[in-house]
Amino acid sequence: MNDQSDKASADDNASEPDKGSERSRTGRRAGWVRAAASGLVGAGAFVAAAELIALVTGQRSGPVVAVGSFVIDIVPRWAKELAIDVFGSNDKFFLLLTLAVVSGVVAAIAGILELMRPPIGLVIVGVAGVVAIAAAATRAGASALAFAPPAVGAVVGILVLRTLGRRLRRWIAAQAASQRAGTASGAAALAQGVDRRGFLAVAGITAAASVLIGVGSLVGQAAAASIREIRRAVKLPHPRKTVPIPDGAELNVPGITPLFTANSDFYRVDTALTVPSVDPAGWSLMVDGMVDRSIRLSFDDLLEMGLDEYVITMTCVSNQVGGDLVGNARWLGVPVRQILAMASPHTGADMVLSRSVDGFTASTPLASLTDEKLDAILAVGMNGEPLPLEHGFPVRMVVPGLYGYVSATKWLSKLSVTTFAKDAGYWTSRGYSAKAPIKLSSRIDTPRIGKAVAVGPTKIAGVAWAQTVGISRVEVRVDDGPWQNATLSKPVNDDTWVQWMLDWNAREGNHTLVVRATDKNGTVQEKTRRPVAPNGSSGWQQTLVRVG
Repeated sequence: MNDQSDKASADDNASEPDKGSERSRTGRRAGWVRAAASGLVGAGAFVAAAELIALVTGQRSGPVVAVGSFVIDIVPRWAKELAIDVFGSNDKFFLLLTLAVVSGVVAAIAGILELMRPPIGLVIVGVAGVVAIAAAATRAGASALAFAPPAVGAVVGILVLRTLGRRLRRWIAAQAASQRAGTASGAAALAQGVDRRGFLAVAGITAAASVLIGVGSLVGQAAAASIREIRRAVKLPHPRKTVPIPDGAELNVPGITPLFTANSDFYRVDTALTVPSVDPAGWSLMVDGMVDRSIRLSFDDLLEMGLDEYVITMTCVSNQVGGDLVGNARWLGVPVRQILAMASPHTGADMVLSRSVDGFTASTPLASLTDEKLDAILAVGMNGEPLPLEHGFPVRMVVPGLYGYVSATKWLSKLSVTTFAKDAGYWTSRGYSAKAPIKLSSRIDTPRIGKAVAVGPTKIAGVAWAQTVGISRVEVRVDDGPWQNATLSKPVNDDTWVQWMLDWNAREGNHTLVVRATDKNGTVQEKTRRPVAPNGSSGWQQTLVRVG
């Protein structure tokens, strides 16, 4: 009996280190989770405080917009094209989501390090603050107080993380003391409870306050950005001239792209992380640089010059072969040449650097803006209504025949007459061509990849464009067969796309469809596939179709 009793006692004693070690590991993991949570709470306080201050200094000085815009500016060309290709108009949402995830991970790490190796966590928050301050203060058009929101946010974030880190360390120390003293020590248990409640109270109150302040800031920004209501109240004068739409301009083939792209469906590719809010009552356009006289026009000045209607197809340089970053619309506007004539450009000038209110710039050949045969315009209307906010309200540029990155500046604020030797636009300085005429292209809209076609008579159809020149012929090849001429719609003008279609007796099996276009100068669409950079993609589109 005594031997068995001693053995049992020895076994119990031997198991104590294992239980203690397990409790230690469990406590360490719990401490890391709480520390990570404290980092996230501190980051939330950082952002909430900064966005609250940004209500006064301007939304663009908030850390989310400032850092996001900075990332857009420095992202490599290949990454930009990949994001647009994969996410399209949702590229900015993906950027914000990525920033949120990365920020959350960094915040959690800062919280853990502040627990284990203080004050490293505080240093990380401070560095994040410096980055946000630099991003906000160096943005084009930044105000003198642009540094204030991220600076205040960083201070608040540091204070919150410091407070939570101290309370968490006391909680963990009290917990360890309680375990050493055993359950019989009421004082140790009481101390542990006090420190636990203190940490949770500070973390909970701070998190709740951050959410309330953040939501309140967003509401405040939405209230301040009542620009949508202002836009709805804008009454544009009737155009002096309209563009007649000829009979046969649409082929009415199921699945084909409409002649006009609805505003809600029109592609959007720009560098603005958030849509600028510009009140037309305070808007003005400055024309300066190599001119006899600098001029400034108000929105009313522009309208009083008289508006005309233009039908122009626009294409983004990021459009892949067969892509959908192209659209056609009715525009209301004033020719840019009339405005430049008021300033009288100097001999020797060959470029106009247009600037957006958000700092974006585009370098447009002066000849494209002053040519009497080209309808380069300052647009104020799109498809029968004022420009949508996402498409440049109240004023943007639209230049037929040029990719948007060298011509289609939204939220326009300035035109500077200069030279290509002296200045460069936003994307030109990032490796894209200085001059970017839109390439002759065609696209198959129907049949679509992945959608089976019934055996028998059907139609192959799509659109083709050769802005400023016009389309003369579209040809389609089925498998290894001969090129067949497609039927073209009646073109509205040489600045717009045309629809095309070909009757096809579809036989069961898989078939390859290829399309190419020829412009009115006799130029055949380039066959060789080329990437988007540096001046637009090229190549014939090929589509694999399953019949049966």
